[in-house]
Amino acid sequence: MAPPIAYSLIATDLDGTLLRGDDTLSDRTLDALGRVAAAGAEHLVVTGRPAPRVRPLLDILGSTGLAVCGQGAQLYDAGADRLLWSVTLDRELAETALGKIEAEVGQVYAAVDQDGVDGLTLIEPGYLMPHPTLPAVRVRRRDDLWCEPISKVLLRHPTLSDDELAATARAVVGSLATVTMSGPGTVELQPCGITKATGLALAAEHLGLGPRETIAFGDMPNDIPMFDWAARGVAMANAHPELKAVADEITASNEDDGIAVVLERLFADTLAHIAR
Repeated sequence: MAPPIAYSLIATDLDGTLLRGDDTLSDRTLDALGRVAAAGAEHLVVTGRPAPRVRPLLDILGSTGLAVCGQGAQLYDAGADRLLWSVTLDRELAETALGKIEAEVGQVYAAVDQDGVDGLTLIEPGYLMPHPTLPAVRVRRRDDLWCEPISKVLLRHPTLSDDELAATARAVVGSLATVTMSGPGTVELQPCGITKATGLALAAEHLGLGPRETIAFGDMPNDIPMFDWAARGVAMANAHPELKAVADEITASNEDDGIAVVLERLFADTLAHIAR
C-alpha cells in the first residue's frame, strides 16, 4: 500500500517564490512538482499577477487546472481559458482611495490590471513596471486607467519605501480597498475583503479540499492571509520579515530551489514508493 501523501494541495506564489529572478523555473522544482502531482497532490498557483500574465507560465508547468490570480480576485480555469469567478475594484472607489493616499504622501504613480482573460495592464506616465518582462500599455493620463473594469491598482512612490507607502495607504484607505504589498515596488489596491486566502479557499472548495490538506509557499506580506488559512506556511529565505515572522518553516531561496527542498523532504516516502 502506498503511504499517504503529506499534503493534497500545494499552493505556491510565483514571483520570488516559484520563479527565479529571471522569471524562469528550475528543472529541479519542475521535477519535484511533477513527481508530487503524480503521487496525487494538486499544485495551485496563487499569485498577484492577473490571469493573462499567468497563462504562459501555466503552459510551462503543463497545468490545465485552476489558478488563483489577481491577489485572489480571479479564479482562472487554464484548460478552458476562462474565469470561473472574478471580483472587480470599483473605479470610483479606486480614484477616491488614490486621492486620499496622495493627500498624505504627495504624487504617486499608478497602474491597473484590467479584468478578464485578455485584460491589459495599463500604466500612467511616470510609472515603472517592477517586472520589465511583463507587457504593459502606457496611457496618456490617469483618467485613461479607468476605461474598462479593473481587478486592482498598482502604486509606486518616487521616494517612499514599499513598507512606508503600504502603511500610509492602509491608514487612509479604510474600507475602500484592501492594501497589499506583493513584491519590490509593488503596493496594490484590490477589492475590499479580497486576499489570496479568499481565492485559495474558493479554489480548494472546487477541488474538494480544505486548509488541513494544504501547504502554502510565499515570500511577501500579501501571502500572510494564505499562510493563516493553510495548515502549513513555508517562507522562502528571501522572504519579507513580516512573512517569515508568521511562517511555520523557512526554506531556501527561490534561486536555490526552496520549494523543491521542502517537497522532496515531505514527500520522500511517497516518492520512494512510486520509484519502486
